[in-house]
Amino acid sequence: MGAGKVKFAVVGLGHIGKRHASMIQERSDAELVAVCDVRSPEACGWTQNEQPWFSSLTALLASNVEAEVINICTPNGLHAAQTLEALEARRHVVVEKPMALRKQDAEAVIFKALQVSRQVFAVMQNRYSPTVKWLRQVLQEQRLGRVYLVQMNCFWNRDDRYYRPGGWHGTADLDGGVLFTQFSHFMDIMYWLFGDICNIRGNFGNFAHQHSTVFEDAGSISFDFVNGGMGTMTYSTAVWDRNLESSITILGEKGTIKIAGQYMDEVSVCHIKDYAMPELEAANPPNDYGAYKGSASNHGAVIQNVVDTLRGATEVATNALEGMKVVDIIERIYAVRGTGTATARD
Repeated sequence: MGAGKVKFAVVGLGHIGKRHASMIQERSDAELVAVCDVRSPEACGWTQNEQPWFSSLTALLASNVEAEVINICTPNGLHAAQTLEALEARRHVVVEKPMALRKQDAEAVIFKALQVSRQVFAVMQNRYSPTVKWLRQVLQEQRLGRVYLVQMNCFWNRDDRYYRPGGWHGTADLDGGVLFTQFSHFMDIMYWLFGDICNIRGNFGNFAHQHSTVFEDAGSISFDFVNGGMGTMTYSTAVWDRNLESSITILGEKGTIKIAGQYMDEVSVCHIKDYAMPELEAANPPNDYGAYKGSASNHGAVIQNVVDTLRGATEVATNALEGMKVVDIIERIYAVRGTGTATARD
């Protein structure tokens, strides 16, 4: 495509949708040409009136608004169907995590994107974190040698300030579970760094959210990596009052690394044979939702990647196939809730 502005429309004007809109509007090479939500602008806290407002994606796509890219920022359970609808209308799509709640729906998205020759950008913004980019480089250079053990901990707060009566959070059909809504970013990082997993075993419990969610608020899983080594992940949204940490510890043949902090934004241990750690750029602050906080705010980098990719200057940072693999891994983890074990890709 040419050097003109890339035209975006944002569907879903919650916290993240408004973040997408803001990131688009801050760029000189992008333009926000429409917004969409089933609620009113007042209910969404949307005070701008420069862009046309639509109450459905169908109405937006049927209009004469020339949006090249549709950003899907709606509840999780709507992502796949709305992405398919936008692709059918020959639009590129930026879809917030997770791209679907079922692997088969993610596969349908990939098939449609190939059929209509359009790009699907899966939002996994933790890949842009300076600490994670550095860690990937260390692993690609094989400075740790063989990886023996990976331990991931995700301990967050999501209480009644988040799970409000009548909302979509906490439901089976629109939310899907904390691994989809809160921790899919970290599942993506694990897959990006170490590859697929198998031989999954798990223990799950719902401690603080029995009145507000239909799924667990804590889990401890163990697994093997297809590429070698073993891993564990312990997660919870039952932390009192505020997020505690997200961390990843790697024990390797030639060294040890631990990334910690609330959002994996700090390198707390780097002890590697014949290696001096470089100084990293500062991480972006977390997404701030008032009463609670989310992952590091790297949506600007996501929009940058969309613009650069559509101009032919780079490639998709997180493609739909990788987005599907994250859905696949989470789906297989959740499959063991009733049995306790699952084999690879069953």
